Amino acid sequence: MVANFDSVQQIGKEQFEAASASAAAVTKGWQSIAAETTDYSKKSYEKSRALAEKLLSVKKIEEALHLQTEYAKGAYEDFVAGASKFGELYTAMTKEALKPFESVSKHFTPGK
Repeated sequence: MVANFDSVQQIGKEQFEAASASAAAVTKGWQSIAAETTDYSKKSYEKSRALAEKLLSVKKIEEALHLQTEYAKGAYEDFVAGASKFGELYTAMTKEALKPFESVSKHFTPGK
């Protein structure tokens, strides 16, 4: 009976440690995502501001259309790159958050 209690107590301790490690991984992941979001927003704002300044100095409509077209192409490319980066960050965060539970799950695998 004492051996079973010790075993259950050890499993509880391992689960608590896994949950703590997982929470730390999620926190770190969210910090990375927040930093990337801030960086993306700053770059986007600066590019928009630069476009506005250029548009104020154009003399011909064709020039304005060319600037706007180039801006739209760049914004799309930045968005695609950002979406890929965010996808990678979310995937990495999920993997890191689940990693601590891999060792705990061995206690619940049938036949072990």
